[in-house]
Amino acid sequence: MRVIVTGGAGFLGTLLCRRLLAGPLELGGAAPSDVTQLTVVDLVAPPDDDAADPRVQHIEGELSRALGDEADEVFHLAGVVSGAAEADFDLGMRTNLDGTRAVLEYARGHATPPVLVFTSSLAVFGSDPAIGPVGAVDDDTLPRPQSSYGVQKFVGEQLVADYTRHGFVRGRSVRLMTVSVRPGRPNAAASSFLSGIIREPLAGERAVCPVPPDLPVALSSPHRALDGILTAAAVDDATWGSRTAMNLPALTTTPREMTAALDRVAGPGTSALVDWVEDPAIVAIVGSWPPRFATPRAHALGLTADTSFDDVVRAYRHETRGCGR
Repeated sequence: MRVIVTGGAGFLGTLLCRRLLAGPLELGGAAPSDVTQLTVVDLVAPPDDDAADPRVQHIEGELSRALGDEADEVFHLAGVVSGAAEADFDLGMRTNLDGTRAVLEYARGHATPPVLVFTSSLAVFGSDPAIGPVGAVDDDTLPRPQSSYGVQKFVGEQLVADYTRHGFVRGRSVRLMTVSVRPGRPNAAASSFLSGIIREPLAGERAVCPVPPDLPVALSSPHRALDGILTAAAVDDATWGSRTAMNLPALTTTPREMTAALDRVAGPGTSALVDWVEDPAIVAIVGSWPPRFATPRAHALGLTADTSFDDVVRAYRHETRGCGR
């Protein structure tokens, strides 16, 4: 089986590639099969251990260039994150919108339509100033994005749906919740602090929370997000159902509750390294995202939310011990 992962050298992309290389992949309802070729499309090279696998090849550069040979499966994770897309409109449009169109056109040229999984975001939902807060989101809630990133992701979903309707691809779009806890350094995502207020104190470093302590947020651990991506690839077309993007399950919490979990897991006082300094620009973006989701469609596929943020912190500590962060 030949697989392409755009953004495959990023955090979630690396986790996905390692899962794909580790064992058989279920694809579109067919029997599990081993990956024989994995193409990582990214601006940076994949980690050395992945690159050393003879099945892995790396294509460096913009998504507008050729993506290599035909593939059975395309995972489209590449994109500019929320804060960067808001700060640089042209970059966001070029990467998140034009890049998605380039991936779809590449897939359209295949002799056999590939399964294509597109990672969208909860940012397609937002609190329209003329209407008010979103409230709880279900599978039929109308997206009203309030950021350039959210608009770009929503347009991407519609393109995937239309290319699927025409039979060019077997598309499935999944809306990821904010993923926490991410290892490494902070990135330009507006929600980056939702990892930083856990990751940095665990490393003995200070972190800033730029939103009110009791602002509710929707989160997912990295592995729950990955389960959603792989499940979208695995099921047959009838089981996947609607071409509309699927919301993945969310754990609803607040920064105050997150730092309390940090103290319970890592020891009292660990959260004293968090500085609470509001940033109106971050509050405007993250505060517009809905915190509560009802996801019966995802549940029907066996997907569930994390049960507690304490468990998320424990898992992060276990996975990062001995590897620096």
